[in-house]
Amino acid sequence: MRDPGLREPGGSAEPVTAGLLLAAGAGSRLGTPKALVEFRGERLVDRGVRTLREGGCHPVVVVLGAAAAQVRGAVTVRNPGWRTGMGSSLRAGLAALPDDAERVVIALVDQPFVGPEAVRRLIRAARQGASVAVAVYGGARRNPVLIAREHFGRVAAMATGDVGARPFLRAHPELVVPVACDDVGDPADIDTPADLSALRER
Repeated sequence: MRDPGLREPGGSAEPVTAGLLLAAGAGSRLGTPKALVEFRGERLVDRGVRTLREGGCHPVVVVLGAAAAQVRGAVTVRNPGWRTGMGSSLRAGLAALPDDAERVVIALVDQPFVGPEAVRRLIRAARQGASVAVAVYGGARRNPVLIAREHFGRVAAMATGDVGARPFLRAHPELVVPVACDDVGDPADIDTPADLSALRER
């Protein structure tokens, strides 16, 4: 269900904000695809989808690659070029978004403590006029990231190798609206078995 608070003034319908979860990697340092890792009773891919949906994104698209999975509440897309890195997954995900999606919130599957409120804050920033908004923790730009459709083409063109939207964000700092999220989540990611153990023990 969409967040009832995400409405345009005057009661008109909120522009469609899709969610995009990048979950195609093999998790080479972890030893298993991150999407399928169990974390506090649910797979990371399901946790990521839930975060985006509860934050106000609909539909949610998940880009898979190294592992196949049935994912409830989301449309799954396979990136056949997942071995080339995150850039190809971002391009595949953007291409799969519905035509009526006027903006997208992009999240990574390996950050289990990024919460729905961070997504809500990005969407609120968009309602206030931001075409690009980035969650900030401790002064550092991390994830998730919101991007308006008008920028999809340039974001896709600059997403190569193992980088996603970062080259576009660096090339257009005048567009980026930072959104403080220190109090609603933690961008710590899971790259190694030690990372996973540490986060499970929190």
